[in-house]
Amino acid sequence: MHKRLITIALTIFFLGSAIHSLAQDTGAPPVAIKVVLLGTGGGPPMNLQRYGPSTLVEAGNETLLFDCGRGSTLRMAEYGIRLGGVSKLFVTHLHSDHIIGIPDLFLTPWSSQEARKVPFEVWGPSGTREMMDYMQKAFAFDIRIRRDVDEKFSKEGVTVSSHDIKEGVIFEENGVKVTAFLVDHGPVKPAFGYRVDYAGHSVALSGDTRYSENLIKFSQGVDVLIHEAINAETFRASPGNHTREQTEIIIAHHTTLQQAGEVFSRVKPRLAVYSHIIGTSESLVGGTRKTYSGPLEAGEDLMTIEIGEKIQVRGRS
Repeated sequence: MHKRLITIALTIFFLGSAIHSLAQDTGAPPVAIKVVLLGTGGGPPMNLQRYGPSTLVEAGNETLLFDCGRGSTLRMAEYGIRLGGVSKLFVTHLHSDHIIGIPDLFLTPWSSQEARKVPFEVWGPSGTREMMDYMQKAFAFDIRIRRDVDEKFSKEGVTVSSHDIKEGVIFEENGVKVTAFLVDHGPVKPAFGYRVDYAGHSVALSGDTRYSENLIKFSQGVDVLIHEAINAETFRASPGNHTREQTEIIIAHHTTLQQAGEVFSRVKPRLAVYSHIIGTSESLVGGTRKTYSGPLEAGEDLMTIEIGEKIQVRGRS
């Protein structure tokens, strides 16, 4: 009996070693940070190819959402992300196209099979806490009925913890650090970009901004820089319902392709990615090549960027 137990133990040991060796031999590099571009459009107008601005970042055990534009929850469901596991939201600024999806993310995962049972946490510029307080008041009837009277969903899951932030480190847990930095979005003040660091890797997100020296400073050394862009030529040619004056004002509050190229050239990320795209996607990369020759992707909805020893980019499947 004793010999039999020794034989079984040795078999398990060698089988485990073989499985471990097989896993090492697959050649798949470990991924420290995974980024999913949920929505890559910019501005209030609807675009069925590019939903509202929203980016999901998975780092270690943390799932972080940056901005929550139109259709964010739909893109997450389409991608297969469990909505109940997305409870930390970082807002760049309070323009409607960056926040209009928040009520859906706040309420749907709580009052459905997703069953969020932890507080919904939101970080953003001054005014964020007030916005979230009013949001709870706007949906007070629905919250009371579902929490206290009818289904009696989790009280914790509909609790909000909101933070008005300033520049600096605003979140640090489980080895994941999020730093907020000020950017220049014209009269929209304050407006923030964010940087996520984990396990020696990093990604920075510009938010809405003009050419920003502060962004360049805070983005130094990142693996991936996700930056907004306005294709000024195509936007002027097809401005929609905007007047000529409105069109020029909008362009002045954003970063042109050549300006973005200058930012990339100074930051030198391992990969630069466009998101929050205004104007058509035509010639995004070509329009940047006058000022930047490094690795560049024109982001699209549900594009995945895996950051580790290597950077893998996967298009929408």
